[in-house]
Amino acid sequence: MSKHLEAKSKFLSLVLRHKPGVIGLELDPHGWADVNRLVELATAHGTPLSRELVEEIVATSDKQRFALTPDRKRIRANQGHSVEVDLQLAPVRPPPLLFHGTASRFLAAIRDHGLMPRSRRHVHLSDSEATAATVGARHGRPVVLRVASEQMHAHGYHFYRSANGVWLTATVPVHYLDGPTEA
Repeated sequence: MSKHLEAKSKFLSLVLRHKPGVIGLELDPHGWADVNRLVELATAHGTPLSRELVEEIVATSDKQRFALTPDRKRIRANQGHSVEVDLQLAPVRPPPLLFHGTASRFLAAIRDHGLMPRSRRHVHLSDSEATAATVGARHGRPVVLRVASEQMHAHGYHFYRSANGVWLTATVPVHYLDGPTEA
């Protein structure tokens, strides 16, 4: 993805996941926004977008952060929201192990409190250790934690899988985590 598209993608993440009000955009209860309205408001607030550019970002994003409705009239972020939305995801049985990538500087807090969603709606997990390491590297020296997701599921915790394959859960208590104990 070019630097130009990457900057526009980050803008879409901001308004579709965290701060739609910064441009006056309204999301429906499931996180969807009208593409034409998004383009109009973004452009009016100094971030020129076009329908074609939005569709290109959706199609070329390696992380598949966004989805369009089949009629291509509405867009939403697939996960990662800090605003209240119901993505209408049904609980699913997770694989036996999932992975969480983080930076080593956060390890002590995680060992004390487990994985918490913090400002987001869910904790994000991966079924790929390599993907988790890549995520962790975005924030510093990467650390990958193993999550006993099958055991959590057996104990009544719910897991969801977003449209782009990210596993979501409300929290991961410390005793379901395994991995490095020191940063």
